[in-house]
Amino acid sequence: MSGYLARRLLQLVPVLFGISVLVFALMALLPGSPAQAILGSYATPENVERLNEELNLNGSLPERYVSWMGNVLTGDFGRSYSLNRPVTDEIGERLRATLLLSSAALVVAAVLGLASGVGAAIRQNRWQDRTLTVAALVGLSMPSFWLAMVMIVIFSLELGWFPAGNMTDAFGGGGVLDVLHHLVLPAVSLGLVATGVLSRFTRSSMLEVLRQDYVTTARSKGLTERQIVRSHAFRNARVNIVPILGVQVGFLLGGAVYIETVFNWPGIGRMLVDAIATRDLLLVQGGVLTLAVIYVLVNLGTDVVQAALDPRIRT
Repeated sequence: MSGYLARRLLQLVPVLFGISVLVFALMALLPGSPAQAILGSYATPENVERLNEELNLNGSLPERYVSWMGNVLTGDFGRSYSLNRPVTDEIGERLRATLLLSSAALVVAAVLGLASGVGAAIRQNRWQDRTLTVAALVGLSMPSFWLAMVMIVIFSLELGWFPAGNMTDAFGGGGVLDVLHHLVLPAVSLGLVATGVLSRFTRSSMLEVLRQDYVTTARSKGLTERQIVRSHAFRNARVNIVPILGVQVGFLLGGAVYIETVFNWPGIGRMLVDAIATRDLLLVQGGVLTLAVIYVLVNLGTDVVQAALDPRIRT
C-alpha cells in the first residue's frame, strides 16, 4: 500500500504543475490591461505604470510565472489590490465556508444518491425503479443555480421556512443552529444535482454485481435479499462508486460558485465572482489554484480508499 501511495504522490507533481500553468495563463492572457481596469478609465498613465510594477505585469509571461510560483511555494499568494489585504488571509477565511457548504452538499448527494440507486437496482423494471430513474434524470437536467432560485421562491418567500441567504459568518454569529438554518437550502440545491449522477451510477454498478454467479449462489443458500445486498452486492459495488464520489467533489466545488452567489454565502465562490469583476488577478489566481489543489487531493484520497477496498488496483 505504501508503494502505491508513493507512486500516486509522484504523479501529483506534473498534475499540480500543469494546474498552476493553466491558472496563470488563463488570467495572464485575458484581453485588456488589468491595471487600467482596476484604476478605471480616468487613471493617469503614471498611476497605471506604477500599478503594473506593483503587480509585476511588465515582465514576460515566463518571468511573471516563475516569480508568482516562487511566492506561492512559500505560501505567499500576493496581496489583493481590491481588498488591500493578503490573498492568503482572505482565502483562509472564505475556504472554511466553502468546505462547509460542499461537505453538506456531498452528504446530501451521497445519502440520497446511494439510497435511490440501490433501491432502483433491487427493484429493477418495477414502478419504483422507473420513478427513481425519472427523478434522477430530472435532477441531472436542472442547473443548480436555477434549482436554488426555485427553492428560494418556495421555501423562503412563500413558506418562510428558511432564509434566502445573507449568511455573514459561517462559523460565528448566531451559533450552530443559525448556521444550519442558513445551510439547508444551499446544501440541498447544490447536492440534488450530484444526487442524480450518483443514483444512476450506483444503480448500474449494483445491477452488474447482482448478475454475478456468487450472488446467485448466495440466493440458493437461502440468504435474504437484504443480506445479499448488504453483505455481497453493495460491498463489491462500492469499489466502483468511490471514484465517482471524488469526481462529484469537483462538481460541488465548481457549483459552489453559483450557489454562493445566489445565496450570498461568504465562501470562495462569491469571492471569485467579486474578484473577477474587479480584475483582481492575484485573488482570482489564488482562489482557483486553491480549489484545484483541493480537488486533486480529494481524488487522491478516493484512489487510496478504492485501493484499500480492492487490493488488485494497487498492482
